[in-house]
Amino acid sequence: MTNYLPAVISSLRQPDSFDRQIDRLFDEALRTFGASDLTWTPACNAWEDHDGFYVQVGLPGWEPKDVSLEVDKQVLLVKGERKSESDPAPAQSYHLREIAGDRFLRMFKLPSFVDQDKALASHKNGLLTITFPKREEAKRRRIVIEG
Repeated sequence: MTNYLPAVISSLRQPDSFDRQIDRLFDEALRTFGASDLTWTPACNAWEDHDGFYVQVGLPGWEPKDVSLEVDKQVLLVKGERKSESDPAPAQSYHLREIAGDRFLRMFKLPSFVDQDKALASHKNGLLTITFPKREEAKRRRIVIEG
């Protein structure tokens, strides 16, 4: 029996031509929104449970006033822009510079079962969490069997 697992893991680690094409399409979409010079992408989580769908964005050092949220045609746009630090002093040269940039944009396709009008957002300890409750008809429910 052949072990396919190493080949699968290898293909997950290295982007193939399809992945690069998707990245290019995404970059073009960002340029459409005027975000062509973005240099940073915040880490994100998205999940659902019985009650809702959630998006969490890691924004350490960001203030809520510097972030905007929009929903348009089942797409959530999370956009941030803040004033940049002043340029480093002439005597200052970075050896490593990985702290979040000055602008970002993330887009998420929302499932059809969420109620976009009842969305809530909170920002705590560097995590922005957006909550979309599920519509009542989309929630799982138990059916009682009579007899």
